[in-house]
Amino acid sequence: MSEDKIDKTTDVLTDESANNQKKDDSSEYEKVCFMCRRPESKAGRMIGLPGGINICTDCMQKSFDTMNNGNMDYSSLMNNLPPNVSMIDLSSLQNQIPQNQRVKKAKPKEEKKQEKTFSLDDIPAPHILKEMLDQYVIGQEKAKKVMSVAVYNHYKRVFAQKEDDVEIEKSNMLMIGPTGSGKTYLVQTLAKLLDVPLALTDATSLTEAGYIGDDIESVVSKLLAAADNDVERAQHGIIFIDEIDKIAKKKNTNQRDVSGEAVQQGMLKLLEGSDIEVPVGANSKNAMVPLTTVNTRNILFICGGAFPDLTEIIKERLNKKSAMGFQSDLKDKYDKEPNLLSKVTTEDLRTFGMVPEFLGRLPVLFTLESLTEEMMVEILKEPKNAILKQYKKLLAMDEVKLEFNEGALHAIAKLALEKKTGARALRAIIEDFMLDIMYEIPKDDNIGEVVITQEYIEHKGGPQIFLRGQEIPQLGVLS
Repeated sequence: MSEDKIDKTTDVLTDESANNQKKDDSSEYEKVCFMCRRPESKAGRMIGLPGGINICTDCMQKSFDTMNNGNMDYSSLMNNLPPNVSMIDLSSLQNQIPQNQRVKKAKPKEEKKQEKTFSLDDIPAPHILKEMLDQYVIGQEKAKKVMSVAVYNHYKRVFAQKEDDVEIEKSNMLMIGPTGSGKTYLVQTLAKLLDVPLALTDATSLTEAGYIGDDIESVVSKLLAAADNDVERAQHGIIFIDEIDKIAKKKNTNQRDVSGEAVQQGMLKLLEGSDIEVPVGANSKNAMVPLTTVNTRNILFICGGAFPDLTEIIKERLNKKSAMGFQSDLKDKYDKEPNLLSKVTTEDLRTFGMVPEFLGRLPVLFTLESLTEEMMVEILKEPKNAILKQYKKLLAMDEVKLEFNEGALHAIAKLALEKKTGARALRAIIEDFMLDIMYEIPKDDNIGEVVITQEYIEHKGGPQIFLRGQEIPQLGVLS
């Protein structure tokens, strides 16, 4: 069929279904082709059919070519259908496109100027951003300082004028820290303070394209979903890839490294910035999922991992300085150093199995400290969303006051350090000790206050319970 005929058919079909399409035209989401599932930004002009069905011109042309070149008599087929067989209601199938697979329309320039857009004025200065992080995250002073500066410089780069030849490079970050030291919590807090879309993903499920697992583009697809399928908003977001150490180059293997070095190589274009075709509302590309294009040039990538055995690589490098004689270092000099990870270099990471090109696209490298007993105690009571404050609020809803004395807090911190899982052990320990109290208190309306003591935590006694109106002695209790 000629192009003129297709254009005439398009106009006729669009006129016939004008009333049915009014709602779609006013919608903030793009139309999706019923046959190829491409949005109108990718497929171009859509042909509107009765029943709210949209078909792109390419698919319509293929349909006409198939009917013209085929030898089947469609009219006789329709007339000879059995009485109990009917044609499929295509409109019902069109309406089954999930909302999470519909891409938001790009707003016109005039509308963008009228509404308040995300700008550099919305990003706090580094010292203000660090003060905001201090309210939620205890310790990790260097990490908070590095992140505040890197984020501020990243968004300055995003909104920088392109007038001169100076182009600022991306400040993607690589954070290294023991488990439970607050890597994910730092990024979550940062995104919440900045009010930008955040995608949290895990590198363990990523594989090279064509193999079982998530494609590398799926990390961008998750960010698009976090931005409510708004491409423009997603392009100013943050992607945090946890467990990045799991894609290190595998050693002593003769098989194809589809989840190690291959993933690092595939992520290079994402980290540097390029146009990526990502599935909408799914983690992998298939014929029934629409695709859209996202530019990763202005997306901030933060990678984090615990990097087990990296301390052994650092020790080996530092111990190479040992020599025989009076100036030699002891081989066990660094065995008991708590923050040995702070001495890490890119050479150590290359020895661990990270590709040099991958490390080159993560220029901001910093480490998190191991948590001490004092830091654990502060984590329990100081942050805005502290665990103790949460339990106090729960009991306050039963009109019961909850207190912890100093000895109890240190006893909880010691137990958490023994578990060697960082701050996430605190919640599990308190849940265990608070179970009986949370179960028994609603039974008795006369209870007015509960004090958690060190003896209760160490299984040497029970909590102190005071009835309403009873005079409470001064026991050095923390409120």
